[in-house]
Amino acid sequence: MNEKYELLLKRFINNKDDNNAIKMSKYMRNMFSFFGIDTSKRRKLYNDLILADKKIGKIDWEFLDACYLDEHREFQYFVCNYLNKLNYLLTYNDIFKIQSYIQCKSWWDTIDCFDEIIGQIVLSDNRAKQVMLDWSKDDDFWLRRVAIDHQLNFKNKTDVSLLEKIITNNFNSTEFFINKAIGWSLRQYSKTNPFWVKNFIQKYEKQLNSLSIKEASKYI
Repeated sequence: MNEKYELLLKRFINNKDDNNAIKMSKYMRNMFSFFGIDTSKRRKLYNDLILADKKIGKIDWEFLDACYLDEHREFQYFVCNYLNKLNYLLTYNDIFKIQSYIQCKSWWDTIDCFDEIIGQIVLSDNRAKQVMLDWSKDDDFWLRRVAIDHQLNFKNKTDVSLLEKIITNNFNSTEFFINKAIGWSLRQYSKTNPFWVKNFIQKYEKQLNSLSIKEASKYI
């Protein structure tokens, strides 16, 4: 067993809160087990582990794999935090490793974290744009959600052509998490370019879901 995983497991166990764990699990529809550790406290328990690997300048995928397999949700949050902190080390080939995490224990809480992680790779390597187009047509709607929202924080760096293609690939979806994601991506970009978003809504009004339009129109 991975030594760093064992160390983090021990820390989590020593700081667990059973009552809070029940509340956290209930909030997540009882889909996952929790130690019941609040966000700020949880991050303090593993910041040193992240900083140590940051100094080394290498992502410890064996450690992350062990963590992601654990049934407790705090371990998946750790992996997300770790990759966010070391995102400058991520390369194009890491997309497919991260894909395995996206498709394991999938729910909105981790998926929305992976948006930013994947987005960083797309910004650093144009080859990743094709992967996003492929994901936007995948049978797994969680991959499609990441593709739709990976540019959320891009602002002026947003590739509007890519955004348009990805969204149009998801027209006529009845999946709440897809239609919400479409609205979210357009709403965020409207803070940078409201004119483009307004025109997009007018152009595709008949194909866009009402939820997407509602979300996208919030700031315009």
